[in-house]
Amino acid sequence: MGSVFFVFLYPMSRIVAIDYGRKRTGIAVSDTMQLIANGLTTVPTHELLNFIGEYIAKEPVERIIIGLPKQMNNEVSENMKNIEPFVRSLKKRYPDLPVEYVDERFTSVLAHRTMLEAGLKKKDRQNKALVDEISATIILQTYLESKRF
Repeated sequence: MGSVFFVFLYPMSRIVAIDYGRKRTGIAVSDTMQLIANGLTTVPTHELLNFIGEYIAKEPVERIIIGLPKQMNNEVSENMKNIEPFVRSLKKRYPDLPVEYVDERFTSVLAHRTMLEAGLKKKDRQNKALVDEISATIILQTYLESKRF
Protein backbone atom coordinates (compact mmCIF):
# COMPACT_ATOMS: atom_id res chain seq x y z
CA MET A 1 0.00 0.00 0.00
CA GLY A 2 1.23 3.44 -0.89
CA SER A 3 1.22 6.44 1.41
CA VAL A 4 -1.42 9.08 1.11
CA PHE A 5 -0.43 12.71 1.53
CA PHE A 6 -2.86 15.50 2.15
CA VAL A 7 -1.90 18.99 1.17
CA PHE A 8 -3.92 21.77 2.69
CA LEU A 9 -3.74 25.14 1.04
CA TYR A 10 -4.87 27.99 3.18
CA PRO A 11 -4.57 31.74 3.30
CA MET A 12 -1.57 33.20 5.09
CA SER A 13 -3.01 36.63 5.70
CA ARG A 14 -5.44 38.08 8.17
CA ILE A 15 -8.81 39.72 7.84
CA VAL A 16 -9.46 42.81 9.96
CA ALA A 17 -12.95 43.71 11.17
CA ILE A 18 -14.05 47.11 12.38
CA ASP A 19 -16.97 48.06 14.60
CA TYR A 20 -16.91 51.76 13.78
CA GLY A 21 -18.08 54.23 16.38
CA ARG A 22 -18.04 58.01 16.56
CA LYS A 23 -15.71 58.09 19.58
CA ARG A 24 -14.07 54.68 19.64
CA THR A 25 -13.79 51.72 17.30
CA GLY A 26 -13.52 48.03 18.10
CA ILE A 27 -11.10 45.97 16.04
CA ALA A 28 -10.86 42.21 15.57
CA VAL A 29 -8.56 40.09 13.43
CA SER A 30 -8.64 36.58 12.07
CA ASP A 31 -5.91 34.04 12.48
CA THR A 32 -3.77 33.55 9.36
CA MET A 33 -5.89 30.53 8.35
CA GLN A 34 -8.95 32.81 8.48
CA LEU A 35 -10.90 30.42 10.69
CA ILE A 36 -11.15 32.20 14.04
CA ALA A 37 -11.94 35.80 14.93
CA ASN A 38 -10.10 37.34 17.87
CA GLY A 39 -10.64 40.69 19.50
CA LEU A 40 -7.59 42.88 18.97
CA THR A 41 -8.23 46.22 20.64
CA THR A 42 -10.30 49.37 20.73
CA VAL A 43 -8.86 52.63 19.43
CA PRO A 44 -10.07 56.22 19.47
CA THR A 45 -11.80 56.63 16.10
CA HIS A 46 -9.71 59.67 15.15
CA GLU A 47 -6.62 57.40 15.34
CA LEU A 48 -8.17 54.53 13.35
CA LEU A 49 -6.56 55.13 9.94
CA ASN A 50 -3.10 55.42 11.50
CA PHE A 51 -3.68 52.31 13.61
CA ILE A 52 -4.68 50.31 10.54
CA GLY A 53 -1.61 51.56 8.68
CA GLU A 54 0.66 50.45 11.51
CA TYR A 55 -1.07 47.07 11.73
CA ILE A 56 -0.84 46.46 7.97
CA ALA A 57 2.87 47.30 8.09
CA LYS A 58 3.39 44.47 10.63
CA GLU A 59 0.89 41.85 9.46
CA PRO A 60 -0.30 40.70 6.03
CA VAL A 61 -3.97 41.71 5.69
CA GLU A 62 -6.18 40.36 2.90
CA ARG A 63 -9.24 42.55 3.44
CA ILE A 64 -11.12 44.75 5.88
CA ILE A 65 -14.65 44.04 7.04
CA ILE A 66 -16.74 46.91 8.38
CA GLY A 67 -19.92 46.54 10.36
CA LEU A 68 -22.85 47.88 8.35
CA PRO A 69 -25.21 49.68 10.71
CA LYS A 70 -28.76 48.74 9.76
CA GLN A 71 -32.07 49.38 11.42
CA MET A 72 -34.78 46.78 11.88
CA ASN A 73 -36.52 48.00 8.70
CA ASN A 74 -33.32 47.14 6.76
CA GLU A 75 -32.37 50.79 6.13
CA VAL A 76 -28.90 51.95 7.07
CA SER A 77 -28.71 53.81 10.35
CA GLU A 78 -27.55 57.32 11.17
CA ASN A 79 -23.96 56.16 11.83
CA MET A 80 -23.48 55.38 8.12
CA LYS A 81 -22.85 59.07 7.48
CA ASN A 82 -19.77 58.73 9.72
CA ILE A 83 -18.63 55.42 8.26
CA GLU A 84 -18.73 56.38 4.56
CA PRO A 85 -16.07 59.15 4.78
CA PHE A 86 -13.83 56.78 6.74
CA VAL A 87 -14.25 54.04 4.09
CA ARG A 88 -13.45 56.54 1.32
CA SER A 89 -10.25 57.55 3.16
CA LEU A 90 -9.35 53.91 3.73
CA LYS A 91 -9.82 53.01 0.06
CA LYS A 92 -7.85 56.07 -1.03
CA ARG A 93 -4.93 55.21 1.25
CA TYR A 94 -5.02 51.44 0.51
CA PRO A 95 -6.56 51.05 -2.96
CA ASP A 96 -5.53 47.37 -3.27
CA LEU A 97 -7.14 46.34 0.01
CA PRO A 98 -10.74 45.14 -0.45
CA VAL A 99 -13.30 46.57 1.97
CA GLU A 100 -16.60 44.78 2.60
CA TYR A 101 -19.59 45.47 4.79
CA VAL A 102 -21.27 42.94 7.08
CA ASP A 103 -24.65 43.57 8.70
CA GLU A 104 -23.95 44.43 12.33
CA ARG A 105 -27.50 44.33 13.67
CA PHE A 106 -27.63 42.64 17.06
CA THR A 107 -23.84 42.58 17.53
CA SER A 108 -24.02 44.77 20.64
CA VAL A 109 -26.78 42.56 22.05
CA LEU A 110 -24.73 39.45 21.27
CA ALA A 111 -21.63 41.08 22.78
CA HIS A 112 -23.47 41.74 26.04
CA ARG A 113 -24.87 38.19 26.05
CA THR A 114 -21.37 36.80 25.44
CA MET A 115 -20.03 38.84 28.36
CA LEU A 116 -22.83 37.55 30.62
CA GLU A 117 -22.25 33.94 29.57
CA ALA A 118 -18.51 34.36 30.14
CA GLY A 119 -19.29 35.38 33.71
CA LEU A 120 -17.88 38.89 33.50
CA LYS A 121 -18.66 41.15 36.42
CA LYS A 122 -21.14 44.00 35.92
CA LYS A 123 -18.32 46.56 35.93
CA ASP A 124 -16.58 44.74 33.07
CA ARG A 125 -19.84 44.40 31.12
CA GLN A 126 -20.26 48.18 31.32
CA ASN A 127 -16.85 48.68 29.69
CA LYS A 128 -17.93 50.13 26.33
CA ALA A 129 -14.50 49.57 24.78
CA LEU A 130 -14.74 45.86 25.56
CA VAL A 131 -18.26 45.75 24.07
CA ASP A 132 -16.92 47.36 20.87
CA GLU A 133 -14.05 44.89 20.62
CA ILE A 134 -16.38 41.92 21.15
CA SER A 135 -18.80 43.40 18.59
CA ALA A 136 -15.98 43.58 16.03
CA THR A 137 -15.14 39.97 16.82
CA ILE A 138 -18.77 38.92 16.22
CA ILE A 139 -18.83 40.87 12.92
CA LEU A 140 -15.67 39.07 11.79
CA GLN A 141 -16.84 35.63 12.92
CA THR A 142 -20.10 36.20 11.02
CA TYR A 143 -18.09 37.04 7.89
CA LEU A 144 -15.76 34.04 8.28
CA GLU A 145 -18.67 31.64 8.75
CA SER A 146 -20.52 33.06 5.75
CA LYS A 147 -17.46 32.37 3.57
CA ARG A 148 -17.14 28.83 4.89
CA PHE A 149 -20.68 27.80 3.97
